[in-house]
Amino acid sequence: MRSYAVIGAGALGGFYGARLQQAGCEVHFLLHSDYDHVRQHGWVIESKDGDFTLPKVNVYRSARDLPACDVVIVALKATQNHLLPELLPARGAVLLLQNGLGGEELIAGIVGPDRVLGGLCFLCSNKVRPGHIRHLDYGLVSLGEFAQRGVSDRLRGIAADLNQAGIKTQLLDDLRVARWNKLVWNIPYNGLSVILNANTDVLMAQPDSRRLVELILREVVADAQACGVPVEDAIVPKMLEYTDKMTPYRTSMKIDFDAGRPMEVEAIFGNPLRAAQAAGVPSPLLETLYRQLAFLNRRTASA
Repeated sequence: MRSYAVIGAGALGGFYGARLQQAGCEVHFLLHSDYDHVRQHGWVIESKDGDFTLPKVNVYRSARDLPACDVVIVALKATQNHLLPELLPARGAVLLLQNGLGGEELIAGIVGPDRVLGGLCFLCSNKVRPGHIRHLDYGLVSLGEFAQRGVSDRLRGIAADLNQAGIKTQLLDDLRVARWNKLVWNIPYNGLSVILNANTDVLMAQPDSRRLVELILREVVADAQACGVPVEDAIVPKMLEYTDKMTPYRTSMKIDFDAGRPMEVEAIFGNPLRAAQAAGVPSPLLETLYRQLAFLNRRTASA
């Protein structure tokens, strides 16, 4: 099993890192606000797959103190990516677990493309309080190489560790397709959850919001196709069915907005919009969401 460093140990990074440690991996967590609590008390994980605690955890306040690890998991919000030049170590594969577009390109410019892997997480989890994470539903991680297509040996090795930790994995031949597939869900549900002040179940239950979700889903699929990414039209009914069956969920963007934190507007909305515009495709619904959310982000920042 490989050794892991986790940069961004919140509801996502903390959960996956804790599961890896529970399975026997050597894991090191870089923490900021929760450092003192987790250093003293460890992790408490509530999960639909079984609760557990980790009383002793390797935690660090500074990236300079992290030991060299085989894999560095970056699970920061995209709003914190400006910190990456100071946080990324000189060694180890870098696995980005983040929403949106453009993150792998940014990391490749810092550490070189050959060290970069991308991952997409289909996870419903929240941080309840310092050191306490509640896993509500799902958990699949899809893994792909950034600089090449196809499945590498190192991807298979990381997937084996995650599977040993009880985390389902999917290995990707083309990371681009998976990124856009995830955006097909993230753009309507994250955006509308903030603008309409509604969780996923309410968005699906009301006919007007459900129709708006479907229209946005179709537009994002068309944007991906125009950018040369073969996202299938059949993903739209699949996403609607997937969300109908989902445990009622307050999206990560809604959680950030309610807490007065910056939202990942550029990564999830701005970068896809600019890609579609460069491909010559009008995206009125995506642009409307982007402009509304950018306004709310600036208003929150100036409050």
